[in-house]
Amino acid sequence: MDFIIKKPTSSNRTIRMPDSLIDTLGKIATEQGISFNQLVVQCCEFALEHLKSNDETQKSTDK
Repeated sequence: MDFIIKKPTSSNRTIRMPDSLIDTLGKIATEQGISFNQLVVQCCEFALEHLKSNDETQKSTDK
C-alpha cells in the first residue's frame, strides 16, 4: 500500500464584512483556538449544508 499525501486546494478572495461581524468572529476564533479563516470556512460550510431549497422554503411559508 502506498502512502499518498493529499493537499486540499484553496484560493484567495477578498470579501467585505461588517466590522461588528469581524470582531465577533475574531473573538470566537480566539476562544476556540482556531484561525479566523478556519472559523469562516466552517461557518460557510455549515450554512450551505443547512440551506433550504426553494421548494422547502415555499412549503414552510405556505403553512
